[in-house]
Amino acid sequence: MNSYESGLFAEFMAKMYLRMHGFHIVKSRYITGRNTGRAEIDIIARRHNLMIFVEVKRRPNVDTAWAAITPKQSLRLRRAAEGFVAKTNWNGDARFDAILVCGLHVYWARGAL
Repeated sequence: MNSYESGLFAEFMAKMYLRMHGFHIVKSRYITGRNTGRAEIDIIARRHNLMIFVEVKRRPNVDTAWAAITPKQSLRLRRAAEGFVAKTNWNGDARFDAILVCGLHVYWARGAL
């Protein structure tokens, strides 16, 4: 499995995990950015009055997965989320999460970014 396929697999696992926890997947691989610099949100999901913006990383262990989420990447995620909120007129709560996929284990860090 190449890195692209590995990333798709991790996103699939993350979406299934969120669905198991009552979330509806609103968007997957949401890309924004002509005016703000290109940014991608791996998963946007909603449960009741909460919208979450999720960065997904697949690595061999949790430490390397955390290290792969840079401050620059976190800032881009926030900017893309601001654009999505403005575009959709979302008035509910919002949160930035990370889902780390290590082997077949899924770690969900709520409010991590």
